[in-house]
Amino acid sequence: MAQKTVVLAMSAARGNELKRALGEQSFEFRPVPHALFSAKGEGVVATLYATGKLVIQGADPELFIERYVGEGAARAPSPSREPSSASPADASAAAFEREPLIGSDECGKGDYFGPLIVAAVRLEAGEAQRMKRGEVRDSKTLSDEACLRLGAALRGQVTHAIARLDPPQYNRLHQRKGQLNAMLADLHAEAIGKLARPGIRVLVDKFADAHLLDTRLAPLGVHLEQRVRAEAFTAVAAASIIAREQFLIALRELGDEFGVDLHKGAGDPVDRSARRFVAIHGMQGLASVAKVHFKNTQKIGESGRG
Repeated sequence: MAQKTVVLAMSAARGNELKRALGEQSFEFRPVPHALFSAKGEGVVATLYATGKLVIQGADPELFIERYVGEGAARAPSPSREPSSASPADASAAAFEREPLIGSDECGKGDYFGPLIVAAVRLEAGEAQRMKRGEVRDSKTLSDEACLRLGAALRGQVTHAIARLDPPQYNRLHQRKGQLNAMLADLHAEAIGKLARPGIRVLVDKFADAHLLDTRLAPLGVHLEQRVRAEAFTAVAAASIIAREQFLIALRELGDEFGVDLHKGAGDPVDRSARRFVAIHGMQGLASVAKVHFKNTQKIGESGRG
Protein backbone atom coordinates (compact mmCIF):
# COMPACT_ATOMS: atom_id res chain seq x y z
CA MET A 1 0.00 0.00 0.00
CA ALA A 2 1.25 3.51 -0.89
CA GLN A 3 2.62 5.60 1.94
CA LYS A 4 1.10 9.02 2.64
CA THR A 5 2.44 12.02 4.52
CA VAL A 6 0.37 14.60 6.42
CA VAL A 7 1.86 17.66 8.13
CA LEU A 8 -0.01 19.39 10.97
CA ALA A 9 0.70 22.48 13.05
CA MET A 10 0.72 21.59 16.77
CA SER A 11 1.48 23.51 19.95
CA ALA A 12 3.95 22.19 22.52
CA ALA A 13 1.15 21.73 25.06
CA ARG A 14 -0.96 19.72 22.62
CA GLY A 15 2.15 17.79 21.65
CA ASN A 16 2.70 16.76 25.27
CA GLU A 17 -0.90 15.53 25.44
CA LEU A 18 -0.41 13.52 22.25
CA LYS A 19 2.84 12.02 23.54
CA ARG A 20 1.13 10.90 26.76
CA ALA A 21 -1.74 9.39 24.77
CA LEU A 22 0.61 7.45 22.50
CA GLY A 23 2.65 6.36 25.52
CA GLU A 24 -0.46 4.67 26.90
CA GLN A 25 -0.78 2.68 23.68
CA SER A 26 1.67 0.31 22.00
CA PHE A 27 3.72 3.02 20.26
CA GLU A 28 7.52 2.79 20.24
CA PHE A 29 9.42 6.03 20.82
CA ARG A 30 12.76 6.71 19.15
CA PRO A 31 15.18 9.68 19.10
CA VAL A 32 15.04 11.90 16.02
CA PRO A 33 17.23 15.01 15.53
CA HIS A 34 15.39 18.32 16.18
CA ALA A 35 12.25 16.44 17.25
CA LEU A 36 10.40 16.64 20.54
CA PHE A 37 9.38 13.01 20.00
CA SER A 38 8.89 10.40 17.31
CA ALA A 39 6.50 7.47 17.82
CA LYS A 40 5.98 4.41 15.66
CA GLY A 41 2.91 2.17 15.83
CA GLU A 42 -0.41 1.22 14.21
CA GLY A 43 1.14 1.50 10.76
CA VAL A 44 2.38 5.10 11.06
CA VAL A 45 5.34 7.13 12.28
CA ALA A 46 4.39 10.41 13.96
CA THR A 47 7.17 12.94 14.59
CA LEU A 48 6.69 16.30 16.33
CA TYR A 49 9.52 18.70 15.51
CA ALA A 50 10.63 21.65 17.63
CA THR A 51 9.24 23.92 14.91
CA GLY A 52 5.72 22.82 15.87
CA LYS A 53 5.22 20.61 12.79
CA LEU A 54 3.75 17.16 13.36
CA VAL A 55 4.68 14.88 10.45
CA ILE A 56 2.63 11.69 10.11
CA GLN A 57 3.77 9.07 7.61
CA GLY A 58 2.10 5.75 6.87
CA ALA A 59 -0.56 3.91 4.92
CA ASP A 60 -3.46 5.67 6.68
CA PRO A 61 -2.38 8.85 8.49
CA GLU A 62 -5.98 10.09 8.47
CA LEU A 63 -6.99 7.24 10.76
CA PHE A 64 -4.23 8.24 13.19
CA ILE A 65 -5.39 11.87 13.07
CA GLU A 66 -8.99 10.98 13.76
CA ARG A 67 -8.04 8.71 16.64
CA TYR A 68 -5.35 10.71 18.39
CA VAL A 69 -5.32 14.30 17.13
CA GLY A 70 -8.96 15.21 16.55
CA GLU A 71 -10.61 17.82 14.43
CA GLY A 72 -9.49 21.41 13.95
CA ALA A 73 -5.76 20.90 13.42
CA ALA A 74 -4.27 22.99 10.61
CA ARG A 75 -2.77 20.82 7.90
CA ALA A 76 -0.99 21.02 4.56
CA PRO A 77 -1.18 18.98 2.46
CA SER A 78 -4.00 16.61 3.43
CA PRO A 79 -5.26 13.59 1.49
CA SER A 80 -8.94 13.51 0.79
CA ARG A 81 -11.05 11.79 3.44
CA GLU A 82 -12.83 8.56 2.85
CA PRO A 83 -16.63 8.79 2.90
CA SER A 84 -16.71 6.30 5.76
CA SER A 85 -14.93 8.77 8.09
CA ALA A 86 -17.71 11.37 7.90
CA SER A 87 -18.91 12.84 11.17
CA PRO A 88 -21.95 11.07 12.65
CA ALA A 89 -23.42 14.51 13.29
CA ASP A 90 -24.47 14.74 9.63
CA ALA A 91 -28.10 14.91 8.59
CA SER A 92 -28.39 11.16 7.98
CA ALA A 93 -27.29 10.16 11.48
CA ALA A 94 -30.73 10.31 13.09
CA ALA A 95 -32.27 8.19 10.34
CA PHE A 96 -29.33 5.78 10.55
CA GLU A 97 -30.05 5.11 14.23
CA ARG A 98 -33.78 4.63 13.72
CA GLU A 99 -33.05 1.38 11.90
CA PRO A 100 -31.92 -1.89 13.53
CA LEU A 101 -28.16 -1.60 14.00
CA ILE A 102 -25.25 -3.70 15.27
CA GLY A 103 -22.35 -1.73 16.73
CA SER A 104 -18.97 -3.25 17.56
CA ASP A 105 -15.90 -1.98 19.43
CA GLU A 106 -12.82 -3.37 21.16
CA CYS A 107 -10.75 -2.90 24.30
CA GLY A 108 -7.26 -4.06 25.28
CA LYS A 109 -5.45 -3.49 21.99
CA GLY A 110 -3.01 -1.01 23.52
CA ASP A 111 -2.80 -2.64 26.95
CA TYR A 112 0.18 -4.80 27.84
CA PHE A 113 -1.70 -6.74 30.49
CA GLY A 114 -5.02 -8.46 30.01
CA PRO A 115 -7.05 -9.84 27.12
CA LEU A 116 -8.12 -8.40 23.79
CA ILE A 117 -11.90 -8.06 23.88
CA VAL A 118 -14.54 -7.16 21.30
CA ALA A 119 -18.16 -6.51 22.19
CA ALA A 120 -21.03 -6.17 19.74
CA VAL A 121 -24.47 -4.72 20.55
CA ARG A 122 -27.63 -5.05 18.48
CA LEU A 123 -30.24 -2.33 18.91
CA GLU A 124 -33.63 -2.71 17.30
CA ALA A 125 -35.56 0.17 15.72
CA GLY A 126 -36.10 2.94 18.27
CA GLU A 127 -33.82 1.54 20.98
CA ALA A 128 -31.00 3.96 20.24
CA GLN A 129 -33.29 6.97 20.55
CA ARG A 130 -34.54 5.79 23.94
CA MET A 131 -31.02 5.12 25.21
CA LYS A 132 -29.79 8.61 24.27
CA ARG A 133 -31.47 9.93 27.41
CA GLY A 134 -29.07 7.91 29.57
CA GLU A 135 -25.31 7.91 30.17
CA VAL A 136 -24.34 5.75 27.20
CA ARG A 137 -21.44 7.38 25.38
CA ASP A 138 -17.87 6.62 24.28
CA SER A 139 -16.27 4.62 27.09
CA LYS A 140 -13.07 6.68 26.82
CA THR A 141 -14.99 9.61 28.32
CA LEU A 142 -16.06 7.55 31.36
CA SER A 143 -14.22 6.53 34.50
CA ASP A 144 -13.45 2.87 35.20
CA GLU A 145 -16.09 2.88 37.93
CA ALA A 146 -18.73 4.25 35.55
CA CYS A 147 -17.83 1.66 32.89
CA LEU A 148 -18.12 -1.17 35.39
CA ARG A 149 -21.52 0.07 36.53
CA LEU A 150 -22.90 0.88 33.08
CA GLY A 151 -21.45 -2.25 31.47
CA ALA A 152 -23.19 -4.51 33.96
CA ALA A 153 -26.46 -2.63 33.44
CA LEU A 154 -26.21 -2.73 29.65
CA ARG A 155 -25.55 -6.47 29.58
CA GLY A 156 -28.90 -6.92 31.29
CA GLN A 157 -30.71 -4.63 28.86
CA VAL A 158 -29.36 -5.02 25.33
CA THR A 159 -28.71 -7.89 22.97
CA HIS A 160 -24.95 -8.31 22.89
CA ALA A 161 -22.10 -10.71 22.19
CA ILE A 162 -18.50 -10.83 23.42
CA ALA A 163 -15.40 -12.31 21.80
CA ARG A 164 -12.05 -12.36 23.59
CA LEU A 165 -8.50 -13.58 23.42
CA ASP A 166 -6.93 -14.13 26.82
CA PRO A 167 -3.15 -13.63 26.98
CA PRO A 168 -2.07 -17.29 26.50
CA GLN A 169 -4.23 -17.72 23.40
CA TYR A 170 -3.42 -14.21 22.17
CA ASN A 171 0.31 -14.87 22.41
CA ARG A 172 0.08 -18.19 20.57
CA LEU A 173 -1.90 -16.62 17.73
CA HIS A 174 0.34 -13.57 17.50
CA GLN A 175 3.46 -15.72 17.41
CA ARG A 176 1.97 -17.79 14.60
CA LYS A 177 0.34 -15.01 12.57
CA GLY A 178 2.02 -11.79 13.71
CA GLN A 179 -0.90 -9.68 12.47
CA LEU A 180 -2.71 -7.94 15.31
CA ASN A 181 -5.30 -6.22 13.12
CA ALA A 182 -6.19 -9.53 11.46
CA MET A 183 -6.68 -11.08 14.90
CA LEU A 184 -8.84 -8.13 15.89
CA ALA A 185 -10.89 -8.45 12.71
CA ASP A 186 -11.50 -12.12 13.55
CA LEU A 187 -12.85 -11.10 16.96
CA HIS A 188 -15.13 -8.45 15.49
CA ALA A 189 -16.45 -10.96 12.97
CA GLU A 190 -17.02 -13.53 15.73
CA ALA A 191 -18.99 -11.14 17.93
CA ILE A 192 -20.98 -9.63 15.06
CA GLY A 193 -21.71 -13.06 13.63
CA LYS A 194 -23.53 -14.04 16.81
CA LEU A 195 -25.99 -11.15 16.35
CA ALA A 196 -26.23 -10.70 12.60
CA ARG A 197 -29.14 -11.32 10.29
CA PRO A 198 -29.14 -10.71 6.53
CA GLY A 199 -29.61 -7.07 5.57
CA ILE A 200 -28.98 -5.54 8.98
CA ARG A 201 -26.68 -2.53 9.24
CA VAL A 202 -23.38 -3.06 11.05
CA LEU A 203 -21.22 -0.19 12.26
CA VAL A 204 -17.65 -0.75 13.49
CA ASP A 205 -15.19 1.74 14.92
CA LYS A 206 -12.57 1.68 12.16
CA PHE A 207 -9.23 0.26 13.27
CA ALA A 208 -7.48 -0.90 10.07
CA ASP A 209 -7.91 -1.35 6.32
CA ALA A 210 -11.57 -1.83 5.54
CA HIS A 211 -11.02 -5.04 3.57
CA LEU A 212 -10.06 -6.96 6.72
CA LEU A 213 -13.65 -6.86 7.95
CA ASP A 214 -15.30 -6.67 4.53
CA THR A 215 -14.04 -10.12 3.61
CA ARG A 216 -14.90 -11.69 6.96
CA LEU A 217 -18.45 -10.33 7.12
CA ALA A 218 -19.35 -10.74 3.45
CA PRO A 219 -20.89 -14.22 3.96
CA LEU A 220 -23.34 -12.79 6.52
CA GLY A 221 -25.09 -10.53 4.02
CA VAL A 222 -24.96 -7.47 6.30
CA HIS A 223 -24.53 -3.83 5.31
CA LEU A 224 -21.16 -3.00 6.88
CA GLU A 225 -19.87 0.50 7.51
CA GLN A 226 -16.57 1.33 9.20
CA ARG A 227 -16.10 4.81 10.67
CA VAL A 228 -13.55 6.48 12.89
CA ARG A 229 -15.14 7.82 16.09
CA ALA A 230 -18.09 5.54 15.54
CA GLU A 231 -18.64 5.59 19.33
CA ALA A 232 -20.78 8.68 18.67
CA PHE A 233 -23.46 6.17 17.64
CA THR A 234 -25.32 4.62 20.56
CA ALA A 235 -24.85 0.99 19.52
CA VAL A 236 -21.07 1.39 19.22
CA ALA A 237 -20.88 3.42 22.44
CA ALA A 238 -22.75 0.68 24.29
CA ALA A 239 -20.39 -1.92 22.79
CA SER A 240 -17.36 0.14 23.83
CA ILE A 241 -18.64 0.30 27.42
CA ILE A 242 -19.29 -3.45 27.61
CA ALA A 243 -15.90 -4.23 26.05
CA ARG A 244 -14.11 -2.00 28.57
CA GLU A 245 -16.15 -3.37 31.48
CA GLN A 246 -15.20 -6.91 30.51
CA PHE A 247 -11.56 -5.92 30.10
CA LEU A 248 -11.44 -4.27 33.54
CA ILE A 249 -13.02 -7.32 35.15
CA ALA A 250 -10.55 -9.65 33.41
CA LEU A 251 -7.59 -7.47 34.42
CA ARG A 252 -8.70 -7.48 38.06
CA GLU A 253 -9.22 -11.24 38.02
CA LEU A 254 -5.75 -11.81 36.56
CA GLY A 255 -4.23 -9.59 39.23
CA ASP A 256 -6.07 -11.46 41.97
CA GLU A 257 -5.03 -14.82 40.54
CA PHE A 258 -1.32 -13.95 40.43
CA GLY A 259 -1.20 -11.63 43.43
CA VAL A 260 0.04 -8.58 41.52
CA ASP A 261 -1.75 -5.28 40.79
CA LEU A 262 -1.82 -5.16 36.98
CA HIS A 263 -2.09 -1.70 35.42
CA LYS A 264 -3.79 -0.58 32.22
CA GLY A 265 -1.92 0.79 29.23
CA ALA A 266 1.75 0.24 28.42
CA GLY A 267 3.61 3.03 30.25
CA ASP A 268 5.88 3.22 33.30
CA PRO A 269 3.30 1.99 35.86
CA VAL A 270 2.84 -1.11 33.71
CA ASP A 271 6.61 -1.71 33.63
CA ARG A 272 6.71 -1.51 37.43
CA SER A 273 3.85 -4.01 37.66
CA ALA A 274 5.65 -6.30 35.25
CA ARG A 275 8.85 -6.21 37.30
CA ARG A 276 6.91 -7.15 40.43
CA PHE A 277 5.22 -9.95 38.51
CA VAL A 278 8.54 -11.30 37.17
CA ALA A 279 10.09 -11.16 40.65
CA ILE A 280 7.37 -13.57 41.80
CA HIS A 281 6.53 -15.67 38.76
CA GLY A 282 9.52 -15.30 36.43
CA MET A 283 9.75 -14.08 32.83
CA GLN A 284 8.04 -17.20 31.47
CA GLY A 285 4.95 -16.40 33.49
CA LEU A 286 4.36 -13.13 31.61
CA ALA A 287 2.68 -15.01 28.76
CA SER A 288 -0.15 -15.84 31.16
CA VAL A 289 -1.03 -12.21 31.84
CA ALA A 290 0.55 -10.02 29.15
CA LYS A 291 0.84 -9.48 25.40
CA VAL A 292 4.49 -10.41 25.24
CA HIS A 293 5.26 -8.91 21.81
CA PHE A 294 4.95 -5.43 23.34
CA LYS A 295 8.24 -3.58 23.91
CA ASN A 296 7.58 -3.78 27.65
CA THR A 297 8.73 -7.41 27.66
CA GLN A 298 12.11 -6.50 26.18
CA LYS A 299 12.54 -3.66 28.68
CA ILE A 300 11.72 -5.92 31.61
CA GLY A 301 14.17 -8.55 30.40
CA GLU A 302 16.93 -5.99 29.95
CA SER A 303 16.37 -4.51 33.40
CA GLY A 304 16.55 -8.00 34.91
CA ARG A 305 19.96 -8.59 33.31
CA GLY A 306 21.26 -5.23 34.47
